[in-house]
Amino acid sequence: MTELKDFRIGVVGAGLMGAEIALVHALSGHQVVLADRNEPALSAAMARLTGIFDKGIARGFYESSLKAPTLTAIRTTTDLSELADSDLVVEAVFEKEEIKAEVISTLDGCLKPGAIIATNTSTIPITVLASHVGEGRQPYFIGTHYFSPVSRMTLVEVIPALQTSDETISTTLRLCHAIGKTPVRIKDVTGFAVNRLLHVMLIEAVRLVEEGVASPSDIDQACRLGLGHPLGPFELMDATTSSLCLQVQDILFQAYGERFRPRPLLKQRVQAGYVGGRGKKGWRA
Repeated sequence: MTELKDFRIGVVGAGLMGAEIALVHALSGHQVVLADRNEPALSAAMARLTGIFDKGIARGFYESSLKAPTLTAIRTTTDLSELADSDLVVEAVFEKEEIKAEVISTLDGCLKPGAIIATNTSTIPITVLASHVGEGRQPYFIGTHYFSPVSRMTLVEVIPALQTSDETISTTLRLCHAIGKTPVRIKDVTGFAVNRLLHVMLIEAVRLVEEGVASPSDIDQACRLGLGHPLGPFELMDATTSSLCLQVQDILFQAYGERFRPRPLLKQRVQAGYVGGRGKKGWRA
């Protein structure tokens, strides 16, 4: 069995989550292959990681001597077959079952026997996604829900599917610890644990604005000062994008009903393009 320190890691999806998942593994000494369907996305991801490192060095989070070896440990590709020798591959593509299913099925066909596929879904049940691999791969399929920004947030929700083996669970938990994360094992239900708690709060925060109780800025300040949150709910929606929040709430609403019905104001703002994220107006700007 491959030692954890020698694990070869693959990551599919070079967006905000996938790129930083690749970074934390490279920081821990793993060789990483970061895959995406187009070169511009991969180039943008590596540029973003360079920027994260530069800011981290300036703030004392990283040693400057780590920058070159960490970034050179991440190899990029548009060909999923180049992940064939990976011991574990994290799927971090767009949060839609059909998109994830296509990637997961392809990985199942090209990875070596016994390689683990870990999906970074934030809401879709892991057993549902595990159905898109063959029976021989299902014991090696698991959920690892990282939190943004991955380079700073230590929590990982680890969610076994019905078919996931005890060995895969143990390996995944140990690997999370090895890269400096704190894993929490969660039952395989829609939305898992943290997102169910979070979106109840986000829905109520939007309702407060709809009712004129307080402004987004004042609610953010109240949550920072009164609840000890590092970011208020509207700052968080701007960081993760309101469009993603709406997408998650739609999934939770389908699973659990009225308590997760997205608020009309959120839907209106998303339709109007006020979603936040890089270079777009959100609740706070």
